[in-house]
Amino acid sequence: MTVGRLLIRPDDLSGGEIVRFLDDHITEMRSVTPPGSKHALDLAGLRRPEVDFWSVYDSDDGLVGCGAMLALDEDSVEIKSMRTAPAYRGHGVASMLLKHILAVATHRGFSRASLETGSSQFFVPARRLYRAHGFDYCEPFADYVEDPNSVFMTRGLRW
Repeated sequence: MTVGRLLIRPDDLSGGEIVRFLDDHITEMRSVTPPGSKHALDLAGLRRPEVDFWSVYDSDDGLVGCGAMLALDEDSVEIKSMRTAPAYRGHGVASMLLKHILAVATHRGFSRASLETGSSQFFVPARRLYRAHGFDYCEPFADYVEDPNSVFMTRGLRW
């Protein structure tokens, strides 16, 4: 598996492949997160104007990842809907996409990026990824509240 074959592109969420990919994401999140603690956005939430969404395609295998950026206010964004196809996990797809999202946020003048992820063992790779990209643990932000099933992370953006 070569990460060099990957292409990140904006996605309007109208294609069947991305709809199925996101359905798999929601199904997986429901299987590992207690009711009331799942914060993944559905299609309607991802189609809001304050959300930018990207898909990652492998030239041989098609859709292999996705991620989004939700503008919280004029200074802050939230990273949303990060998902990598199971066969591609651990091969740099999420890292490449996260770098892209952070670069876009920085270019647009945002000063902070934050996220919510799970606290269970399932989410250890995600937390490691975010720590490797400069995110630190923080208190709940935006409309989030303390939840033993959630971890909140944030980092500044340089511009």
